[in-house]
Amino acid sequence: MKKTNTRKLALAGILCAVAVVGSMISFPVFSSKCAPVQHMVNVLCAVLLGPWYGIGAAFVASLLRNLLGLGSLMAFPGSMCGALVCGVVYKKTRKLLPTLVGEVFGTGIIGGLLAWPVAILLMGKKAGEVAFYAYIVPFLISTVAGSLLAGVLLFALEKNGQLKKMQDSLDR
Repeated sequence: MKKTNTRKLALAGILCAVAVVGSMISFPVFSSKCAPVQHMVNVLCAVLLGPWYGIGAAFVASLLRNLLGLGSLMAFPGSMCGALVCGVVYKKTRKLLPTLVGEVFGTGIIGGLLAWPVAILLMGKKAGEVAFYAYIVPFLISTVAGSLLAGVLLFALEKNGQLKKMQDSLDR
């Protein structure tokens, strides 16, 4: 049991580092920095580690990105909601396509809506300046790109049997 937790924690740390370094590949859309690698990492965490490790990795990556000046406070609601939804979807279905859709819905819709109170309360924006749905479009652009990256990688791993091997090695 302890060996499994150590492996999962190590992989979560590696994936978190990938998300932080990958955030250097970002593009601005309105007032948000779109970092598709974070969404790819969310899906990889969901499939390999489960929802709780995914949420933890998303939180730590968002925190580090903010501390290093590579992200904004919008990283928290977007990445964590996406990690939760796609992690739960994969845990329930064990299917990749619904998991990718879960990431897009969790980040793009739920995270996009939750970004509004973050902008108002923590970033000092006036409620009249930002529509409550203003973050949905940039979040959707970012999460669709990251989910496509994850989908290509995971479908390739599934096709050659490596995904199952990786999952089994983490569950020993």
